[in-house]
Amino acid sequence: MAKKAKARVILVKLLSTAGTGFNYIKSRPRISAKLSLMKYDPMVKQHVLFQETKMKK
Repeated sequence: MAKKAKARVILVKLLSTAGTGFNYIKSRPRISAKLSLMKYDPMVKQHVLFQETKMKK
């Protein structure tokens, strides 16, 4: 049996740093650095920083 190859892209969860618990799911290349993006958080009604966290499987 052949080994299963790893995927080139992975899904990551971006969690709001405003502490609301709101999150986005994005994909990124496996070899790139962790994501942090400025996105809209509807709970606080403004753009805040979202940082990558682990996803539960």
